[in-house]
Amino acid sequence: MTGSNANADQAAGVSEAVPSGGAEPLIPPEPRVDLVKHPRTPLPPETRTSAHVSVDEPLLAARVHRPADLIRVLLGIVGIAAVLVLASIAQHSTKGLQTDIASGATKVPSFLSTIMGFVSTAAVLIVPLAFAVERLIKRDGLRVADGVLAAVLAHGVSLAADLWVVKGAPLVITYALTQRLPGDTLTDPVQSYLTPVIAYMTAVGMASRPRWRVALWGVVLLDSISELISGHTTPLSIAVTILLGLTVAYGTLYAVGTPNVRPTGEHLLTGLRKVGFAPVSAHRSPDGPEGTRRYLIIQEGGSPLDVHVIDREQQASGFFYRMWRRLQLRTVAVRSSPQSLRQALEQEALIAYAVNAAGAHSPHLLATSELGPDAVILVYERIEGRSLDSVDTTDLTDEVLADVWGSVRALHDRRIAHRRLTGESILVTADNRSCLVNLAGGDIASGDLTLRMDIAQLLTTLALRVGPERAVASANAALGADRTASALPLLQPVGLNRSTRQSLKQYNRARKAEADALHAEQLKSGVRVEDALLEPPVAQDLLSQIREQILEIVPQAVVAPANLQRLKPRTLVTVIAGAFAGYLLLTQIAANNPVTALSRADLVWVLLAVAASVLSYVGAAMSLAGFVPEQLPFWRTFLAQVAGSFVKLVAPAAVGGVALNARFLQRAGVRPGQAVASVGASQLVGLGMHILLLLGFGFVAGTGSSSDIPSSRTVIAGLLVAAVLVLVAAAIPPLRRWLTAQVRSLFLGVVPRMLDLLRSPSKLATGFGGIVLVSVAFVACLDASIRALGGSLPFATVAVVYLAGNAAGSAVPVPGGIGPIELALTGLLTGAGLPLAVATPAVVLFRVLTFWFPVLPGWVSFTYLQRKKAL
Repeated sequence: MTGSNANADQAAGVSEAVPSGGAEPLIPPEPRVDLVKHPRTPLPPETRTSAHVSVDEPLLAARVHRPADLIRVLLGIVGIAAVLVLASIAQHSTKGLQTDIASGATKVPSFLSTIMGFVSTAAVLIVPLAFAVERLIKRDGLRVADGVLAAVLAHGVSLAADLWVVKGAPLVITYALTQRLPGDTLTDPVQSYLTPVIAYMTAVGMASRPRWRVALWGVVLLDSISELISGHTTPLSIAVTILLGLTVAYGTLYAVGTPNVRPTGEHLLTGLRKVGFAPVSAHRSPDGPEGTRRYLIIQEGGSPLDVHVIDREQQASGFFYRMWRRLQLRTVAVRSSPQSLRQALEQEALIAYAVNAAGAHSPHLLATSELGPDAVILVYERIEGRSLDSVDTTDLTDEVLADVWGSVRALHDRRIAHRRLTGESILVTADNRSCLVNLAGGDIASGDLTLRMDIAQLLTTLALRVGPERAVASANAALGADRTASALPLLQPVGLNRSTRQSLKQYNRARKAEADALHAEQLKSGVRVEDALLEPPVAQDLLSQIREQILEIVPQAVVAPANLQRLKPRTLVTVIAGAFAGYLLLTQIAANNPVTALSRADLVWVLLAVAASVLSYVGAAMSLAGFVPEQLPFWRTFLAQVAGSFVKLVAPAAVGGVALNARFLQRAGVRPGQAVASVGASQLVGLGMHILLLLGFGFVAGTGSSSDIPSSRTVIAGLLVAAVLVLVAAAIPPLRRWLTAQVRSLFLGVVPRMLDLLRSPSKLATGFGGIVLVSVAFVACLDASIRALGGSLPFATVAVVYLAGNAAGSAVPVPGGIGPIELALTGLLTGAGLPLAVATPAVVLFRVLTFWFPVLPGWVSFTYLQRKKAL
């Protein structure tokens, strides 16, 4: 390699210049291949002379908003909430602890408690003042100002907390945070003089000042003991005081920012000189991964260097995204982040050495060093080239692709995973060679799954640039068919890098736009509307294309996706929404015990509600059979709808039934495409009828003089507002395209199916009649449930409540709508004028008859249809 001897001499000089206990010089092994120098970053003319020392980098912000401060704020809020929950559920324990402390305080001599109180009061005043003077002497006035602001805010928050605990909090919390004094007065729930002190000294900063930190917590401990002995506070009050002070301090720091202490290019040059290099200039490099700091260093009489700076701010950036990935993916699918700068330095250095020893093409690590207390650096040799993302497609020859796969194979042979094989991590040199960079996230002694994820990532990266055919062919040539095929189950977006997922979305969006344009051309060229809607051009996503290419080589390869994901966003939303709705529902049930009310229910109305519930399944069978031109056995169709009650127990409302009906039609001899179209037609017409019934019953209910339902004018106004919203959505291009895509997918295949049904009016009548019967039966069931509990509302009002409440509750992705539907129906019934003591048990009875009671018959029907090969 050109300049390799100079690099080796430079590294040898490092070992002589390093003082003991300081930097860690690293001598690189002899390079395996020659990589031609080709500038990645143009160099300004002045950097070619040693007489001028310069730093070329963007100005660093004077203040930064550190994610670590926000994390501490969230933890503080969680801690305060935990203390309040403890006060609510452990009343006897907290009261017993206070009693023990009070009895123990009587044994302390009075003069000792008096001295302790005087000393703690004086210390609370003296320590913050001395700290402020020390900071001002060292010209750290901005931090003092931050501390004063935090103290003022903490005092205000503590006063507000005191007011809330005394006036508005539950009694159990008030008793846990206060003591009753003679004269029937309460102590302060939060120590309003101590909270500002904690907030002030935390905001000024004590991380690098251990003596002051010990002094602060010594004052807090002394004052807490004094207050507990004197009976003016409680243990939970002290805990809330400390947590509140810390939370306000970190919240202030995050809001206004903290002084930026990240090392600059000047610090970097100084640090490089300490470890034996002779830097002339430093240029911030824009071609590193997002959130990293890379510098191109020009030396006097030596080869250029690449320096990677790792600091605490960089480690904290992206914390929430990394935390979400760790929750979302299984442990083997995500790389654990280092906990300290030293660990980050050692991890990257270890990977760099391992990659070089494996024979892969990558820069050699020349030296490592600390750069002050908050940063470390890694010094690499400079490999000139352009990133894969910036290289023209015509320059990505088969030789380049083969070289990339050769390096990856060399790593995998030594069980080393790169874990970030994106375009920015692959350099292409002028002699059609490649070089792997960005090694910080790699793994040694990796498992098979991690290595296969590497292959899947690189396949996708190359396919985005050169197409799936060349990407798979180059992998097959370098790795062999078995290794290439092993990545097939890992070809899923969730396992890819974030930048790759974004590129995939753009690629697939462009492909879909091309397919839509082709479809439009087909319609313009005279293709029949039925044929164009029935068989539109398919815009296949990139990952599917890669899978097809692999299957052409290895037809017997495993296609089933590997289970990488353990928590989906939909699951998280479902859990949160379900827990919130369930909490509110249980609160209502606890206030109005439905068991007592149900025990007094009118049996006649209960039987009528049961009959209405059964009738809804007859309507559902009619609606399905009516949208299928083929003849279906009514009894089995009825049982399929009953089986849907069992499926809905484990699937979101209105989702499980769709899949079950489509499966039932296919087993009945209907072709898959037509089966899906028939179920889609039924669902689409059902949605339209639901809206029409809601508007119709709303209009009728609104005309009643004693009804609480909005008047007909309000209904008309609501329609006008909806129309305006549709027009606004149509005027926004991105939203219009999204709505168009949704409507098109909804109508896809439905229109031809409806055209077929027009030839059979009896079928249409059966389908439409069944949809109306389902809604009327559910409304009748709810109305009978209300009357069984002694309540009464107009039928039209009950219909509006059911249609609106069921739609709102089903919108929450909770299996069967459990929780949200009950909450929505109860709220709407009470809003319509029904007492809560009647509405709650009526909704419980309605849901038992329409959701819980049919589960067992649904399981029996499901099992029967499966045994008869009908499902």
